[in-house]
Amino acid sequence: MDTERNIIFQKKDELETAKRGLLERLQRWTVKQGMIKTAVEGLSFVRHDSIGTQTLYMQEPSICMVAQQSKRLLLGAECFEYDANHYLITALDVPVIAEITGASKEKPYLGLTLKIDRTVITQLMADSSLPPVDHSPAVPVMTVSELSFALLSSLLRLIDLLEEPESIPVLAPAIKREIFYRLLINEQGPHLRQIGITGSYGYQIGLAVDWLKKNFAVSLHMEDLAKLCNMSVSAFHHNFKALTAMSPLQYQKILRLQTARNLMLGEHCEAAEAAFKVGYESPSQFSREYSRLFKTTPAHDKKNMLKSGKSEKNV
Repeated sequence: MDTERNIIFQKKDELETAKRGLLERLQRWTVKQGMIKTAVEGLSFVRHDSIGTQTLYMQEPSICMVAQQSKRLLLGAECFEYDANHYLITALDVPVIAEITGASKEKPYLGLTLKIDRTVITQLMADSSLPPVDHSPAVPVMTVSELSFALLSSLLRLIDLLEEPESIPVLAPAIKREIFYRLLINEQGPHLRQIGITGSYGYQIGLAVDWLKKNFAVSLHMEDLAKLCNMSVSAFHHNFKALTAMSPLQYQKILRLQTARNLMLGEHCEAAEAAFKVGYESPSQFSREYSRLFKTTPAHDKKNMLKSGKSEKNV
């Protein structure tokens, strides 16, 4: 009994030491506020010194960790919160509303994001003896899990490659492959495995998500998307909502409105012009749906964004 207790305490000590190591590394690499892309492809850090308003952006397939403070994401009607003891997994591109729930100059929000490569997930599925998911029910593409020492230590080794940039091209792919493998074999494995196997519901819905991202401005015909996914219309609609927590039409609407918002800020488009570019035929309908999502009119939102110099980013 004493031996088991000692092992448990040792593992807790190792994890706490690794957490402090992550905090120290992010404090070093995030001197300024905002998103910081690193020399390791797909790895970025973020720092915020104050709590901001809710932001809407497209969450890419990724693993997200917090070294200090906490964050909340809304996906449809679902809420996901994570902190220094937990991490977030996202398996498909989904629009989310994000809010940093703790930050100050003395104790800033510090976090990281590592993008997940679907190709590597597929290769790992083919090379390992992981259970198949071809006929498993679709599960949500976003989940929060408790942080483990094995996963965190792998990420620390990836971050430490920033100290020796000449080694990044050789060593980073292998470490990222290890990280993805650890995700696949843990409790969040089903959320990732469903996008890695051709024929699974997650993989097929991923085809629809890719199509919507490229063609959000055109009229949506559910029969065509269902055919693309090799599903009936009812099965497609059910599985799309099971994975993304929203209907295909809701997904398209958010993509349109977010893109219109970026056009108004980045290209200084007027609201009517932005609405037309993203597929709206009625400026009044665009204004209504924009106001419903962003809680303000397009004109007021553009004015406030330009005044603050703000842009929507994955934070």
